[in-house]
Order: sequence, then C-alpha cells, then structure tokens
Amino acid sequence: MFGWLHQPEEGRRSDLGIVICKPFGYEAMCAHRSIRAFADACASAGATVLRFDYTGTGDSSGSDTDTNAVNQWCDDIRTAMDALRLTGVTRFGLLGIRFGALLASVVAGGDPSVEHLIAVAPVVSGRRHLRELRTFQATASAEEPADESNGAMEVAGFHLSKASVERLAQLDLLGLPATIRSALILDREDLPGARAWADALLERGTPVQYRALPGFLEMVATPHAAQIPLSMVSATVEYLSTAARSPVPRKHIATAADDGATSMRLMTADGARLVERAMFVDEARTLFAITTELENSPPRPRAPHAHGVVMLNGGATSHIGPNRMYVELARRWAASGYVVLRLDLAGLGDSATRPGQNGNEVYPPGALDDVSAAINFLRREFGVEQVTLAGLCAGAYHALRSAISGLHVNTVLLVNPLTFYWRQGSKLSDLQEAEVVANPGIYAEKIFSFESWRKVMSGRVNLWRVFMVFLRRAMMTAVSTVRDLSRLLRIKLPRDLGWELQSLASRGVRIVFLFARGDVGQDLLRMQGGSAVKSIGDRCRVHVIEGADHIFSQGAARKKLLQLLTNELPR
Repeated sequence: MFGWLHQPEEGRRSDLGIVICKPFGYEAMCAHRSIRAFADACASAGATVLRFDYTGTGDSSGSDTDTNAVNQWCDDIRTAMDALRLTGVTRFGLLGIRFGALLASVVAGGDPSVEHLIAVAPVVSGRRHLRELRTFQATASAEEPADESNGAMEVAGFHLSKASVERLAQLDLLGLPATIRSALILDREDLPGARAWADALLERGTPVQYRALPGFLEMVATPHAAQIPLSMVSATVEYLSTAARSPVPRKHIATAADDGATSMRLMTADGARLVERAMFVDEARTLFAITTELENSPPRPRAPHAHGVVMLNGGATSHIGPNRMYVELARRWAASGYVVLRLDLAGLGDSATRPGQNGNEVYPPGALDDVSAAINFLRREFGVEQVTLAGLCAGAYHALRSAISGLHVNTVLLVNPLTFYWRQGSKLSDLQEAEVVANPGIYAEKIFSFESWRKVMSGRVNLWRVFMVFLRRAMMTAVSTVRDLSRLLRIKLPRDLGWELQSLASRGVRIVFLFARGDVGQDLLRMQGGSAVKSIGDRCRVHVIEGADHIFSQGAARKKLLQLLTNELPR
C-alpha cells in the first residue's frame, strides 16, 4: 500500500497518530486536496498522520477483483495503524471521510486502541449509500447504465464487486454494537444525516461532539472546482488540540525525504515484476511523480530505456488519472519494457503550488516548464531515448502544447482534448470553445421545449451568452475556411492548429487523437485543424470509440481506449 506521512514540527509532536481513511472512488478523486489539507492540519496540531490508498485503489498495488473490498479495506486501516506505530506513536485516531468514515467506525468500534474517531460527512447506512451511488451513476453518464446483473457495481469508472456490495449493504452505524471511545462528527450542513447516529453514540456513553458545517458539496464537486472545507478542517484542529498530550521526541523512519525516492515492488496479473518509485523530479522538490519500470532480477545497474512515457494530469485529477486508468496503463506499459512517469503538474495532485500561483489550476501557466522537467528527468535518470506524452482532457492539451513548443517529444497520445488554445487568465466558467462548438446543437434541440422557454421567460437563461455562442460559432466556421485557404497559399496565420500539426509531423512527431464518439473535441479538431488533419496522413491518426463518455467511466469503452493507447505506443 502507498501512503504519505505527515509529521509535525520538531517539538510539537505528541504521542497521537492519525490514520486518514479516504472516501470511495470519484469522491476520493475530487477530495484529494481536502484530504491533504486535513492531513496537514492534523500534523499542525501535533499528531503524526498517515494518509494512504486502500488495496486496489490509488497508487497501491492490486486492481478490481471479486474479493470483499469492504473487509479488505478495514484490514488495510489496521495495517496503516501498524505502520504508524513505527514512528513511535502510542495512541490512535481515525479520520474518515464519507465512505471512509463508515470503514473507520467499523474499525474503531472493534479496536480499543483507537481513542478518537473523526467522521466527516459520514455514510451512516451502507444500503442507502448504494442507492446514492446508483443514482449518481445513472445521472452522471449519458451512456447505457452499467450491467449489474452479476451483483457488482461500477460507479464513475470505479468498481465494487458483488461481495463488496453485499457486505456494504449490511453495514449501518445505527446498529453497530461496538463501543467507540470518543467521536467528533462533522455532518454536512446542506443535508445532515448523522444526527441520529450521534444521539445513539451518546446513549451508549460515548463522548460525542456533533457539528453540521458547510463545505461538503464544495469538497466533492468535480475535481477542477473542488474546494477545501475550511470550517471542517478548523473544527478538526480544535478537537485535536484537546486530544494531544505533551510533546514527545520524534522517532526517525526512512521516508522519501531522506533519499529523494521510495520504492514499491509489485507483480502484475501476468507475472511481471515491477518497481514503482515515488519522487520529486526537480531540484526545488515541487513536482511529484511516480515512475514504473520492470524490476531488474537479479539487481544490476539500470540499463538505458529506449522508450519512456510521461502521463499528464487529466484535468485536475491527481497522477492516478480519471478512474485510476493511468495506474493501470503505467503498469501494463512497464511490463512491456517502457519506463512510465505519472506527473503531477505544480498545484495539482501531490505537487506543491508555486509561490504566486493558484492551486488546482487545470491549465497552469508553468505547465510547459513542468513537462520539460519531467522529460529531462527521464532522459537523465533512465537514459530514455524516445519520449511519449500522454494525457486526457487538459493532459492532452499540455502534451500537444509541449510538443508544439519544441520539447524533445516523439509521440503524443491525446485523449478527448477540450481546447487547443488556452488564454492565460481565462476561467473555466468563461465562454470556452468547447461550449461554442457543442451548445448550438443542444439549443436547437430545446427550442420546442416548454420547460426551456419557461426558463427563458423567468430569466434563468443567460440570453447574451446564448447569442455569443451562436456568433462565435459562425465566426469559427468562417475562420476555419480562411485557414484552409491560407495553408494552400502557404500563408501562416496565428493560432492555426492545422499548420501546427503539419509542422509537428514534418519534425517526425507522431500525433494520435482518441475521442469518445460525440465528444466535443472531435468537432473542435475538425473545425480548427481543417483539411490539414487528413493531409498529414498516417503521422496524425484519429480514433473514435463508441459508447464512451468524456472520462471513459464505462468499463467496456475504457478497455477499448486502453488497448488503442497501447497499440499506438512506439515500438
């Protein structure tokens, strides 16, 4: 299992250790920044903190299986507590968020060494949570619902086996007979659901602090819009300030801070032995990344790699990628002899935010420098000769821009880019090209809808934005024609994607686009790339995958994508 250790400042360390228990799936991906914030806050209160990935999730080993993940993840929490004991802590607290709070409560109820339970927007009923997950999946995906005939579930690309579903349906904190020693319950203010559980704990004699606070919806919003629930974090620090005892000396353990990297060995289902290393790729220790490669057996000096891959954040998700697909791809490709580096751009995932910049920016201004640092790291440390850049959505944009800027790149794998030109200073809420391309058709479909006209009459529709969408769409169509003509006349115009793609191909760079059928990026490429895309020939390949959404949350479509990406890697 992979984890991050957050240690308090020397002299402030108490004998208390906190294990942070993550939510499930998409909520964990959205709450990544908040999980880091909770960990840092607990450490500032004097606790030694471990946040970690359950087996088969995040950066830990394993994958979706038919095992009972609920029981396995409870065991994982106990294993994380054992790991914290290596630091010298003698008392324990569990901080669980959503589904993680349910797991933490189960563990705390059966382990007297857990003195404190902090439950953030807890899932109280497993059965009710399963209904919520099914509803979320049905509303989030425009495609056919996932097949649950075998009793398993897939939610936004994350899998729960039949055994896991059955076990989760049995869990209800109101009926949990075990005793919890002390609890802080931070309920969601918008839709509180844990008051009855808090009352039940009080009746059993458990000292409970219950507070309904804002911030939950912002914490688990889409990754690029997710915000840290500051009031919940502050309440946690306040609670821990009374839980910590006198400072104790720090017991030193080896971490990535000691030698710049830590390693984890794992075996794929096909028997390939891999090694993954967590490290920072720049001298300032800003850019976090994980490399995956075949393990030398027996150990020998590392031989140069012919091929390396840098994977770039899919939007504001961390280095695991949407649906954890980057982890699966990295291990698959490493088993075939590639060295793969999963990078967090500055301000995203586990990378630090540079001074003067905002965190969680999908298109950060220093992205090219970050990608350059990763490429140089691969060449310097692994002897990589050919570099492939790969990414979904914003990751595709950064990969393409990096190649166009002249970085030493041989292949770019671009999945569902939503823009080819980003103006620094823009916001995602501004009118973007993707909206201009996609929305006219949507508006046309709704023109005969009574509900749509009612929204217009009530002022709930921004008519100026609608007007600007149609105006800019007409302008984009006209400009596309002009650019095609200018390329025939060998006249280079600014922001000409077709010209840039032709230039890349002439430099020997392979360009591969992969789109979900109907994704707006496909139309955007057609309009801005024009006839140049076809003229490039085999140096610019375009694949379209049926039955997929933007992040490939459906298993069958995702499987097709992973295979196509693998087929397009240079040999």
